[in-house]
Amino acid sequence: SSYDWFNLELGVEVEGQSVNLLPYLVSYLQSQKRGRSFADLQQQPDDYPLLIRVENGAIIHLPLGRVRHMINTLVELYNPDVLEDDGRLRLSRYHSAQLARLETPQQALKWNGGKALRRFGQRLRDFNGIKTVKVPASLKTELRDYQQQGLNWLQFLREYDLGGILADDMGLGKTVQTLAHILVEKKAGRLDRPCLIVAPTSLMINWQREASRFAPELKVLLLQGAQRKQQFERISEHEIVLTTYPLLSRDSKVLLGQLWHLAVLDEAQHIKNARSQAAKTVAALDARHRLCLTGTPMENHLGELWSQFHFLMPGLLGDDKRFRKLFRNPIEKQSNQLVMEQLRQRIRPFMLRREKSAVATELPPKTEIISAVQLEGAQRDLYETIRMAMDLRVRKEIDNKGIARSQIVILDALLKLRQACCDPRLLKLESAKQVKQSAKLEQLMELLPEMVEEGRRILLFSQFTSMLSLIEDELQQHKLGYTKLTGQTRDRAKPIDAFQNGEAPIFLISLKAGGSGLNLTAADTVIHYDPWWNPAAENQATDRAYRIGQDKPVFVYKMITRGTVEEKILDMQQRKQQLADALFAENSTASSVTAEDLQALFEPLG
Repeated sequence: SSYDWFNLELGVEVEGQSVNLLPYLVSYLQSQKRGRSFADLQQQPDDYPLLIRVENGAIIHLPLGRVRHMINTLVELYNPDVLEDDGRLRLSRYHSAQLARLETPQQALKWNGGKALRRFGQRLRDFNGIKTVKVPASLKTELRDYQQQGLNWLQFLREYDLGGILADDMGLGKTVQTLAHILVEKKAGRLDRPCLIVAPTSLMINWQREASRFAPELKVLLLQGAQRKQQFERISEHEIVLTTYPLLSRDSKVLLGQLWHLAVLDEAQHIKNARSQAAKTVAALDARHRLCLTGTPMENHLGELWSQFHFLMPGLLGDDKRFRKLFRNPIEKQSNQLVMEQLRQRIRPFMLRREKSAVATELPPKTEIISAVQLEGAQRDLYETIRMAMDLRVRKEIDNKGIARSQIVILDALLKLRQACCDPRLLKLESAKQVKQSAKLEQLMELLPEMVEEGRRILLFSQFTSMLSLIEDELQQHKLGYTKLTGQTRDRAKPIDAFQNGEAPIFLISLKAGGSGLNLTAADTVIHYDPWWNPAAENQATDRAYRIGQDKPVFVYKMITRGTVEEKILDMQQRKQQLADALFAENSTASSVTAEDLQALFEPLG
């Protein structure tokens, strides 16, 4: 029906009449569901007889082996509306390898139509390994073994017209692998259109520097700032065009009107909401090839992964509604390991993920330390007062509107509790102004002078820029050198260079502005002043220091207040990490955050 979709029917001839078997197979599966599991049926031998009664009363004796792969597809898509109105099965072209598997030398089928799709399926079926690609001499670095394998994989995707996610751990060189891939395309004469790279604003400097350093022959155009519109007419003169996620919707007319060779989304989790304008814009790009780069392909739930594959290869995971029914609900709500394995098998060819522990064995050890402190006195009383008031408000809101429509009140309550843990001065409450103590800040200022004295180089992250300002005041009083990076920092290169060059031992960074894209291997200590729900965000921030090029052991301190909402956040982090591990690693169990967790967040201290 189009380039990415096709309709399939499975016909047999019964007493001179053509019969489409698919509706009868669906009915058969529905009847089997009542008596046995699909898994049991799939494990039967090829000669296992399927006895199917068709409309004219005839019973067809069909060996399972003839339709096993069709059965597997129907099982995966199982629901009452799996077929179109005319009894056909609508599939993505990425299912076409199954067409090739339907036919064996012993069981010839007569085909009507679909020649191009079947050829594509046969190529996938006959695939015999990824070829080694010669690295262009113009690449100004030597690729590590796993980076060479990454380049080979990127070229395999391009050759087979597939999309994929390069999901290496943060700091393993996804940028240089992508630049090498583009250089190969140029050398082969295929780069007759520019490549579009979309990244967070904070990474524009990094992409410019890396391209200049490793691939200086590539012509790079940066579309950023008020003057960018003057550059639009020069897009076709360049081989790489850089833009940011916030600018996608503003510049959509120009970007969608341009033909691209390759569209790359760096930190691709930024399109985790498929309904966002950014996600809709990149999905509509006219690009021959598509690629996602991210060390965290899933931060909170499987829907984020679906959004990225919807950009890469629409239809591979079905539409959003079907994906939720077939995969998200069974995995996230029921911890269904069989469904988890089906999803893992589906995405495995299109995702390349390597962890530091496996490929960067030369990296020094990383030690995580939970630095806990007890709230006392007036600060403890303030926290309890806020907790009781907010608990009552949240319960009342949920009773009136339900959890789904009470998100603003819930988040506001949790924000106030987190602020009370960090420093009462963050709260815009009259009662908080009377509280002069901050247990966590006091503990921090006991740690920092000693660390600086030992020669440590420290990255200090916080969600709250106002908290960084309070810490800044303390550092000035203690005469400790520092530099700072927040969303308000105009010249990002200046504080980065100051820290890397040893001009300041402490780097204050807001998690949102500097949690990704920075290479700060001069650091050997990372402090998370306040925990965040998403473990991936914290891990990304930590990996500003713990990445290729680091030659010192790295110590990571997570500061929390005992018995408070911060301890509950740590527990939620572990659950979200389990879900990610279950999808990307073998023999893991999935778990999701439930509505019942809400009550635990508002428990009294102790």
